[in-house]
Amino acid sequence: MKGTLYLMPSLLGSKNYDYCLPPYYKTLLSDVKYFIVENARTARRFLKPGGYLKDFDDITFFVLNKHTHHNDFNTFLEPAQQGSSVVLLSEAGCPCIADPGASIVSLAHSENIRVVPLVGPSSIMLALMASGFNGQHFKFHGYLSVKSHERAKQLAMLEKNMYNLNQTQIFIETPFRNQALLEAILNQAKNHTRLCLAVDITTPEEFIKTDAVLNWRKKIPQINKRQVVFLLYK
Repeated sequence: MKGTLYLMPSLLGSKNYDYCLPPYYKTLLSDVKYFIVENARTARRFLKPGGYLKDFDDITFFVLNKHTHHNDFNTFLEPAQQGSSVVLLSEAGCPCIADPGASIVSLAHSENIRVVPLVGPSSIMLALMASGFNGQHFKFHGYLSVKSHERAKQLAMLEKNMYNLNQTQIFIETPFRNQALLEAILNQAKNHTRLCLAVDITTPEEFIKTDAVLNWRKKIPQINKRQVVFLLYK
């Protein structure tokens, strides 16, 4: 009998496991010896405080990042082929949502390995919930271009779709470029376009606010080097 591929979220920044993750994860993880992770060191830092008791010398961490060759994916799922559980652990938030792992999950389905998504924090979904924007029709764009002229074109298209399609526009940025992106939005967007900034979700420093671009211009927050989800809506 084949094992199961579990898709496990991790914390977004908060160290409060009981607040963000169900307690039964400790039981689920107690027998798991195989993990697919972006970084083995941060995976250990997540597992140990969460109550994982196995010796890490006896654990296998398969590293999945931009340098991983797709030919290695079958190796990652070999334990599941042999009946063991494998956990795909996100670096932050939910696996496969603005996060690596979709190819592993697709392969698991093709190999008839059971895939089980586990509940946990998603900054994108939590931001949308808290924004007051259209949760029936939305689009997540990932990262916009770092080139100012390309980014300007993208922002113009996002704002157009927001109005024409009645669609919430969601995107993120590398923390050290947050301020530049915010300033680009405020320089370009229409006065009455609404912007939601969802900052450091689930942490003690959490800040979530929705307001018109015109009002944001009057008092621009400092969001550099923080985890931010940007949302636009009419």
